[in-house]
Amino acid sequence: MDIFILEKDIRIFCVTAESFPEGIMAAFHKLHSIIPSNGKRRNFGISRPDSNGKIIYKAGVEESFGGESCISGCEVFIIKSGEYISITVKDFMKNIKQIGESFKELTSHPGIDPDGWCIEIYSNENDVLCMVKLAETI
Repeated sequence: MDIFILEKDIRIFCVTAESFPEGIMAAFHKLHSIIPSNGKRRNFGISRPDSNGKIIYKAGVEESFGGESCISGCEVFIIKSGEYISITVKDFMKNIKQIGESFKELTSHPGIDPDGWCIEIYSNENDVLCMVKLAETI
């Protein structure tokens, strides 16, 4: 595990998957039908369990300019700046289960924010940064 510092908030717009994990690709396809992927935007996956333990998953894309997410009609989500624990998964398509295994390890860390989300940042087509926000210390 590494520490990743997110210097500033990231505003994204997203589509919630109808199921997890089966509905993830459909959510990304729906999102990209609204906002075509031009290869210049970062894609995100955001997830956490609801009060019943069911995983809520949101497929997201970074806003290109202020207010764009409002125009799209999609849900807006802010990934908060701060310290995150992280694991980079290389060539994730060769072993998608490694993403879940990484989050299992990250969420077992005692210092995570109890209200945080599991965040996936897809910086390219091969690698994903899996991260969970650490609780802020006073």
